[in-house]
Amino acid sequence: DQRFYFLEMNTRLQVEHPVTECITGLDLVELMIRVAAGESLPFTQEQIPRNGWAIECRINAEDPLRNFLPSTGRLVSFRPPPELEGVRVDTGVGEGGEIPMHYDSMIAKLIVHGRDRNEAIEKMREALNGFVIRGVASNIPFQSALLAHPKFVAGDFTTGFIAEHYPTGFSAREVPHDDPLFLVALAAYVRRKARERSAGISGQLPGHGALSLPDLVVVVLGPGAAHVHHAVHIEEFDADADSATVLIGKRRYVLRSATQPGELRMEGTCNGHPFTAQVERGGAKNPLSIRVAHNGLQIEALALLPRAAELLKLMPHKPPPDLSRFLLSPMPGLLADIRVQPGQKVLAGEKLAVIEAMKMENILTAATDGVVGELLARKGESLAVDQPILSFAR
Repeated sequence: DQRFYFLEMNTRLQVEHPVTECITGLDLVELMIRVAAGESLPFTQEQIPRNGWAIECRINAEDPLRNFLPSTGRLVSFRPPPELEGVRVDTGVGEGGEIPMHYDSMIAKLIVHGRDRNEAIEKMREALNGFVIRGVASNIPFQSALLAHPKFVAGDFTTGFIAEHYPTGFSAREVPHDDPLFLVALAAYVRRKARERSAGISGQLPGHGALSLPDLVVVVLGPGAAHVHHAVHIEEFDADADSATVLIGKRRYVLRSATQPGELRMEGTCNGHPFTAQVERGGAKNPLSIRVAHNGLQIEALALLPRAAELLKLMPHKPPPDLSRFLLSPMPGLLADIRVQPGQKVLAGEKLAVIEAMKMENILTAATDGVVGELLARKGESLAVDQPILSFAR
């Protein structure tokens, strides 16, 4: 005798229900299924506990530096932070999966639980530091900046927070960090560790292993030729203990980490305090560069010998190509419509094209008056970021 039971579940279960579950210890989904099956709640309202403080961050596939536009593609790396005490990750995606343009942008929920608000904020910042996502952009840098904002820490905010504090959009310059030189020290430390590892490989040229690199210049790569040079001295390096003492000006950093080269998530201690950061060798600007991210701040740097750093200053700067005469797609998506034709005169603010992605319709408009030149993409075509859609006549 087979019997089939059809249970109706309350569809108003909210995305934030893990916050309630953390502070009450209750499984809301299980309770809703039991109620739908005809059972009664096993407690009264007065019996529901409220323990500590919980915070949830929605981890979205969107680019905060491009006004939170959707980001689609393959998850080349997807490694949530370890679910230690007080840390929970809810997700349905995995490494190697595809983030398509047809659904909304949320790919995971990161929930932390602490004794009070301040502890929950610190746990969340550390968990975000260890959340590795490559292949698509994510809103993690913005989440980190938000958690460090004094208004948020004080609990003095409303739903108008973004419009109030980022009226022209979020940018990397607005990410606060209590010690940016820590990222510079990490870059020098990683370079020193990599050098030590290379020296131990058999078959190296004579003298290669004798180079200890006590003095370095860490060049933080900026836009154009606006690079910042930091003189770094490595006072001590102990390969067996995976430790080094790095001096930058008057700041001394005693770094220790057993993380091996190639691992994206780096865990260790700095001056005795634990940290989690993300370190990746070989960035977009230079295959020899080191990309370091911590508490929402990201730098791309070169750790060079002083002579090489001086030569870098002498290299001519090549300006980027002028793309002002092209309408570029600000995000990956479907070109749903093109509203103009070649030879058509357009005014500033006039609608040019419509892109659809992740349940959103984005209308692209003309920045200035002009004349449409050539259509470079077709209606119904899937677009990549910065792909030209049309050109304007000169």
